[in-house]
Amino acid sequence: MTKKRDGQTERPESATDPSRRRFLKGMGLAGAGAAIIDLLDPELAPAREGSSEADRQLISDTVEVSLFVNGQRRTARVEPRTTLLTALREYLDPPITGPKLVCDMGACGACTVLLDDKPVYACLVLAVDAVGKRITTVEGLGTPEKMNAVQQAFVEKDALMCGFCTPGFVTAISALLRRNPHPTLDEVREACQGNFCRCGTYPRVFEAALAAAQMKDRE
Repeated sequence: MTKKRDGQTERPESATDPSRRRFLKGMGLAGAGAAIIDLLDPELAPAREGSSEADRQLISDTVEVSLFVNGQRRTARVEPRTTLLTALREYLDPPITGPKLVCDMGACGACTVLLDDKPVYACLVLAVDAVGKRITTVEGLGTPEKMNAVQQAFVEKDALMCGFCTPGFVTAISALLRRNPHPTLDEVREACQGNFCRCGTYPRVFEAALAAAQMKDRE
């Protein structure tokens, strides 16, 4: 029997012609049932999923990673799912805290590092995938005693406020100037489009980037 809703005829739900709603309900019940089985009897899960004990061991165990960070070989023991950002901040001793954990979803750029000289979001890269690659964080670009041109320009142009986004901007702009020593304002903006500043210091950030390019010319 058909039903009317908002002046439209709705097709009847039947066992031979299931609606989208009925299908989704069925899938939800099936998923919930599988989860309950795993909780009640974990030994049934490997057999149901077709996985072996070795597979479960690989997922649950930690692995040792050797990371080449800022010119030094650093080792850490992490779970395979650990991101590069977490490995740098929480598993190295001493930790590397320049890249900031803010959004944790690759939307703000505060965790930007260089991977083989290319800017990437450290929160989206697994630590195990960074093995064998050159990792450069903002600490590896310069020090308070010897800043690179971008860091120096950020200080002179007062291109920061709270500072959480600053390491990401400095890293992204440093990468830009390596591949393009004389960028235009539009090119600077494009290079920074993956970095978000909640304080709104974009004009001074862009000014600092252009000033850094001029500093490098004088070096």
